[in-house]
Amino acid sequence: MLASLIGFLGDFDRAEEAAQEAFAIAAERWPRDGVPDSPGAWLQTTARNRAIDRIRRERTLDAKTRQLEVPEHVEEDVDESTFPDERLELIFTCCHPALALDGQVALTLRTLGGLTTEEIARAFLVPEATMAQRLVRAKQKIRAAGIPFRVPADHLLPDRLAAVLAVVYLVFNEGYAGRGELAAEAIRLGQALETLMPDEPEVHGLVALMLLVDARREARLRDGDLVLLPDQDRELWDDAQLGRGRAALERAFALQGRGPYVVQAAIAALHAGEPIDWPQIAALYGELHRLTRSPVVELNRAVAVAEVEGPLAGLEIVDSLDLDGYHYLHAARAELLSRLNRVAEARAAYARALELVHADHERRFLERKLAAL
Repeated sequence: MLASLIGFLGDFDRAEEAAQEAFAIAAERWPRDGVPDSPGAWLQTTARNRAIDRIRRERTLDAKTRQLEVPEHVEEDVDESTFPDERLELIFTCCHPALALDGQVALTLRTLGGLTTEEIARAFLVPEATMAQRLVRAKQKIRAAGIPFRVPADHLLPDRLAAVLAVVYLVFNEGYAGRGELAAEAIRLGQALETLMPDEPEVHGLVALMLLVDARREARLRDGDLVLLPDQDRELWDDAQLGRGRAALERAFALQGRGPYVVQAAIAALHAGEPIDWPQIAALYGELHRLTRSPVVELNRAVAVAEVEGPLAGLEIVDSLDLDGYHYLHAARAELLSRLNRVAEARAAYARALELVHADHERRFLERKLAAL
């Protein structure tokens, strides 16, 4: 709905205001009058009309608003199919090269994924105030530069690809952390990108990665509590989705894909194997770190190295990383310390992880691990 309104109005802030106003009106009217036959269409039309009213009041552009206006009396009769899926256009608008990369990703997470500024700041490991400033600057840049709301021409698509894939992946990660509708939306968008850019191996790699990871969703939680990969019931894995993920990975390999998403998908495929090939996973994480220089990737490599060479080798890598605000680092460090029987240090590391964790199921998992020590 927000994507459609942004395309219609060409203004992010005005679209958000119109959407909020439409939902507020629905919350007042629907319990009294009943839910309309096409709730989505009702909301879209109401939001558009309220935005037009606001434009009329602010600018008195009567001639222009008469051309835009959708009559009030048709609000409950509009077919939802009259509103095209404009989410891809929104992604490409937000990922215009005139914007800084972090602004591109943050703005799309805010408008497409519906994440709060706090959630996006957490994903970027920056303070909330810093992220709020980035979002404001990105919106101002789109308005000032007149960036169009559309999918760019084919020859311009590769220039936008890195930011678009980063957006889809971060939406998926936020969904996998507990908001399943976002994970499903990320997969759908990835598959739409496959249709749009069938010869891009990184697109197929990202789709493969998401499908392979999401196939384990049902086994990841048991009675609301986190279950680590080695303890998961593989009978709960979605074999059909694993097959689709492997097929997408094979397509990426056939296109000579060697980029970060293809490598991550290959790692995810190895995690789904039995037994798990930890030496190969450690080697692939090494290649991924070479490509990305990400300390989070190096943390994952440390976990794999610990499985191959022992916890002390993994701990040496973990202790070299500057990720003090990242709860997964402290959780991994605590696990390795406990394996080395350094109990007091492990307890302190779990306590630090608990100070930083946000998801309830992860908090309960860490509390159980700490209690076990």
